[in-house]
Amino acid sequence: MSVVKPAAADVAAADAAAADAAAAPVVQAPAAAPAERAGASAEPVSARAAAIPASIWNRTGPPPPPAPKAEALADEAPPPIPVAEAVKDANLEQLGEQVLACAACGLCKGRRHAVAGQGAQPTRWLVVGEAPGEQEDRQGLPFVGRSGQLLDAMLAAVGMSRERDVFITNVIKCRPPGNRNPKPEEIAACSPYLMRQIALLKPERILVLGRFAAQTLLGTDATIGSLRGRVHQLKTDEGEQIPVIVSYHPAYLLRSPSEKARAWQDLKLAARDL
Repeated sequence: MSVVKPAAADVAAADAAAADAAAAPVVQAPAAAPAERAGASAEPVSARAAAIPASIWNRTGPPPPPAPKAEALADEAPPPIPVAEAVKDANLEQLGEQVLACAACGLCKGRRHAVAGQGAQPTRWLVVGEAPGEQEDRQGLPFVGRSGQLLDAMLAAVGMSRERDVFITNVIKCRPPGNRNPKPEEIAACSPYLMRQIALLKPERILVLGRFAAQTLLGTDATIGSLRGRVHQLKTDEGEQIPVIVSYHPAYLLRSPSEKARAWQDLKLAARDL
């Protein structure tokens, strides 16, 4: 078969067209749309499938429920341990830490400091008041301010001091708003702390100051006038009997100085060999 060669004129025309094309400005094609770029670089379906666990590809039932949120897990937290259960094996140091962290009643929301107690260890007397006041809440110590000064003077009059002979605490460890009377549920929530303190300190006697403290410790609703002036007995869980003497709260004595004479009689009763 014969081969037809192009004419010389045709070759020259083709070379001229190629030269013109090379000299013309280069115009780039428009960039591909995002979807086109992603599609061009996307993995093949078979590669993506290989990266998915077989347990997911082979699942036939509904998808699993979403993982619970942190709030839901918090809602399912176990309820707090009741105070009586929490303190039953605590020593005095651990008991003080539990008081400082206590949230067993609503009083914890408004306090500055919880007041566990202060004084001699071991102790001869346990002095029990009702609840911290404003100064006690500020300082975290029991019976400070004018009431504390009066109590110290009363104790000194019978040869006692909080540094050497006396441990001082309250039935309620947090200040009630406005120094109001403690509510029954607040007394019930806080009383286990006091009872554990009595078990650990093993005082020779207990001086109770104020109506609420006396009614709580003795389990009665009698008036303070009918409770003072005589010796009561508190039976501990170990079966021991501790003498209890009831008197007026120093804050009341500051408002009613005429009652100091009766309080002095109560102190002498407490100091007597019983």
